[in-house]
Amino acid sequence: MFGDMMGMMNQIKETQRKVEETKKRLDTVTMEEQSSDGLLKVTITANREIKNVSVADELLQDKEQLEDYLVLTMNKAIKKAGEVHEAELAAVAKEGMPNIPGLDNLMP
Repeated sequence: MFGDMMGMMNQIKETQRKVEETKKRLDTVTMEEQSSDGLLKVTITANREIKNVSVADELLQDKEQLEDYLVLTMNKAIKKAGEVHEAELAAVAKEGMPNIPGLDNLMP
């Protein structure tokens, strides 16, 4: 029993290490989101850090329109990055979970 517990603890520590490695790797995963007409583009990492914003000159003429574009496009980019982030971390965490009887019924 004690050996099983030590094995589970080691497996959990290894999973924590892999989660941290995955978080670091997600800093290098970038994606681009753009407005429907392509006038505004946002580059973001899977850790939800904005890396670049590109604005077409014509958007600079209308402050209110630019603000609307920024809010909409950045929210889409953050949502997409969040989905990638969560999926990657969930996969690593699930892979490293110890085999505890009955736990499979609780996990999606």
